[in-house]
Amino acid sequence: MQHKLKIIPLGGIGEIGKNMTVLEYEDNIVIIDCGVSFPDDDMPGIDVVIPDMTYLETNRDKIRGMLITHGHEDHIGAIPYAMEKFRCPIYGTRFTNALIEHKLDEHHITGVELNDVAPGDTVTLGRFKVEFIKTSHSIAGAVALAITTPIGTVIHTGDFKIDLTPMDNEPIDINRFAHFGTRGVLALLSDSTNVERAGFTQSEREIGKTFESCFAQAKGRVIVASFASNVYRLQQVADVAIAHGRVVCFQGRSMEQIVKIAQELGYMHIPEDKIVRIEQLKNYRDDEVCVMTTGSQGEPMSGLFRMANATHRLNIGAGDTVIISASAIPGNELGVSRVINQLYEKGAEVVYDRMADVHVSGHACREELKLMLAITKPKYFIPVHGEARHLKMHADLGALMGVDPERIFVPQLGGVIELTSRKGKMTETVQAGGVMVDGLANIEDAVLHDRKILSEDGLVLAIITMDSETGRLCAPVEIISRGFVYMRDAEELIHEATNLITEEARRFEGAPKSEYATIKNIVKSRLKNVLYNKTHRSPMILPITIEI
Repeated sequence: MQHKLKIIPLGGIGEIGKNMTVLEYEDNIVIIDCGVSFPDDDMPGIDVVIPDMTYLETNRDKIRGMLITHGHEDHIGAIPYAMEKFRCPIYGTRFTNALIEHKLDEHHITGVELNDVAPGDTVTLGRFKVEFIKTSHSIAGAVALAITTPIGTVIHTGDFKIDLTPMDNEPIDINRFAHFGTRGVLALLSDSTNVERAGFTQSEREIGKTFESCFAQAKGRVIVASFASNVYRLQQVADVAIAHGRVVCFQGRSMEQIVKIAQELGYMHIPEDKIVRIEQLKNYRDDEVCVMTTGSQGEPMSGLFRMANATHRLNIGAGDTVIISASAIPGNELGVSRVINQLYEKGAEVVYDRMADVHVSGHACREELKLMLAITKPKYFIPVHGEARHLKMHADLGALMGVDPERIFVPQLGGVIELTSRKGKMTETVQAGGVMVDGLANIEDAVLHDRKILSEDGLVLAIITMDSETGRLCAPVEIISRGFVYMRDAEELIHEATNLITEEARRFEGAPKSEYATIKNIVKSRLKNVLYNKTHRSPMILPITIEI
């Protein structure tokens, strides 16, 4: 009987974010990453979306450990939710684990085993032997995984790019990938995010020249918005600011926390006397100030958004230079554009990615992806981390690089890819998808459906006050509209609806209490028809009976 390795993507497939992949061999499971994605516009009130972990809950006794490639939210954000469902040891680099520990503390989760690893380290988890390989990405401590199984080695690149001049002076370990390639790689799971882009991704160092130019020309304050987790970018900005005689002020809770962690672990080095609090800025001239803030994606509660809307202690105005050092994540374009327009309206000079090189991606472009395929020479190729078009284009790239098309699997969410030493195939599908989280609660589709109706067509309450003994109306029927129509402008419609409900309620005078539920159903049905015929809208209707 052939021994089988199962590869099961529970997230990061057909989407950007929510990355989570399961490797299973006999009674052993390892989990790769555990991230969140952020809600779409059609998910009102939802905070984050996490992977459906039903399969892991069912097989919790098989789980040997969780392997984390790096500390971005789309790779670690769902760990607290996972640890509430099952416990297993977690393996990540020091910086990654520091971010995870902070996240667990925020959720008041204790007792989780966090194991620090470094590139070159190996750990054995059941039938899996895992080696961590140094990579380059837009965050410190990023690694790829070489997972040796009884039937061969699986390489998972994590998010990566090939940066030969990284800010930490430790380039991606191409030699180690090549080492496994010469020994034979059973399967390669590779980041597909930037497969649409030709050529190579720029080095992080390249944008330093743009910062130099911006600071040299700035006459007033310089405000830089960036991802809080990109400590290399923050270090570059701080170095340029200090060289131009400016102090540095960090704004945004996540940025302040990550900078603190990065300084403690030695990933950032900024002299203490050059970091000031916001209340100290009044002691400096505008041309002596640099502020680094969150909000590069136009997030409504971020520092940059509130500065642009005059709801922050530090409000942006004429003479300020604002650098948005990020590109808009798909789906965030409108929010970013809105903030840029507001900044211009305030009189600020704005520099963003369409105008200058103020951002470089952390993901490999086509030539880098081809190089990864060339040096690992995988028997099977599985593109991951991308939407449908990214996965298909990356699969085509694999075929171009010589992988047998019959050994290339474009995965599906929850789809099981089964590999043996001789063949591979896609088999059954396990439960997978997204779980919506609002605060501390998981939100079902039915609740989201109700929220959509409320946000689009509003709510109508029909209040019927009845005598508890006779069923007679004790007071006039009352209609309350919220988000449907303005009552004063729809008096005729409200009058008609009131008469309709009154007529229906009187038909049940003397009826037993067991039929009160029928009153609600009939009122709801008839009122729905009347309102739709008059307005072509379908608000949520809630009939309420009050017995006195």
